[in-house]
This record gives sequence, C-alpha cells and structure tokens, in this order.
Amino acid sequence: MSKYIYDIIKQGEHQQLDFKFEISDARKIAKTLVAFSNTDGGKLLIGVKDNGRIAGVRSEEEYYMLEAASSMYCKPEVPFTTKRWQVDGKTVLEADIPRGDEKPYLAQNSDGRWLAYVRVADQNILANSIQVRVWQNAHKNKGIYLHYTGAEEQLLSYLDEHGKITLNRFCKVAGIGRRKATQVLTKLASIDVIKIIFTEKQTWYELPGKKPGPDKAED
Repeated sequence: MSKYIYDIIKQGEHQQLDFKFEISDARKIAKTLVAFSNTDGGKLLIGVKDNGRIAGVRSEEEYYMLEAASSMYCKPEVPFTTKRWQVDGKTVLEADIPRGDEKPYLAQNSDGRWLAYVRVADQNILANSIQVRVWQNAHKNKGIYLHYTGAEEQLLSYLDEHGKITLNRFCKVAGIGRRKATQVLTKLASIDVIKIIFTEKQTWYELPGKKPGPDKAED
C-alpha cells in the first residue's frame, strides 16, 4: 500500500496532482478543488509536504475541512472521494476530484467574491471572463451564430501569421474596444475556432493545432 503513495509522490506536483501538508483554510483548498474540476480533474495528497516528504494528517479535521471547502466555498459543490493510507506509521489522505460537467465551478475568496480557476502545471490560475462565458455558452441549447466581420478576419489572419494574441493586442490590431473584442474572442472560443491559453503571468489565444509561438505573447 505504501508503494502506491510513494509512486504517486515520485511524480511531483503537476496539473492533476497537488500535495497539501495540511488544510488550515477551507477557502484556499476550495480554489484547488474548482481548478481541478474546471480542468482535467485531479488528486490531492493531504499530509504530504511540497517536497514530497510525508508528514501525515493530524486528525479527522482534515477531512471535515475538505468537506467544508466543497460544500460551503465551492459553487456548485465539487464532488470528491477519499481514501486513507497508512504509510510508515503516518496517515495520508487521498482525495480524488473528477473533471466537472457543471462548469464554471467557482470558489469564494476572503472578500466574498466567487471566482473561477483553472489548473495549469502545478498552479491554480484565475480564469478570465472570456473563459467563464465559454463555459456558460456550453450549457445553452441554442447554437452560436457565426458571422465573420472585419474583426474576426483580422484576428484569424493575425493568428495565422503570429501564432498567438492577447486581448489588448487584438484591440489594437482590429481597432476595436475591449467589449467588442471580448465578444469576438468568446464567440470563437465557444466553437473551438480558437483556444485560450493560461499562464501564471498572461492569457492569450491561439489557433488549435497551430505551432505555439514564444512563451509570452505581444501585448
């Protein structure tokens, strides 16, 4: 049994795996829960430090904090399953969070705001309003009417040549305001004509299957 946990720990933290030494703040863990649910699902190992060292959970309180995070600080509630493992005399709590089908999942922060997050590598990244609208559009029964205007044509032409673009750059290239640019990006992302790329420092937009450009898109 301990080999199972050690094999997981050897992977290191990544998009579908996060280590938590302890759960002391239900709101913080809620952010991780929604990030997993909004992306590809994932696994939490509680009682494991960031460096992979097993410290063990202290009490039943860890489970109840996880439950509180899901039920009180996630909207909609994020489902999860747990298993307890005894590893070298210490208890590790394994929590599995499936990929959600009710996106966007939102977590409440300390200011009472409900925010959406995505999981990128080993980080929980704040999702922008365009991604939230794309998720919301996926729940609508009616299709999206696609009519290419000059803005759409300029966007696709730019992406074909440069590979990626930010919202600010699109506004400049097309000579339009942020509201119009947001509408165009949302529409095209909703029908998979473009894809949204999140990083810790920047969000940009690419054509699916297009060879990625530099790590940082031009503002």
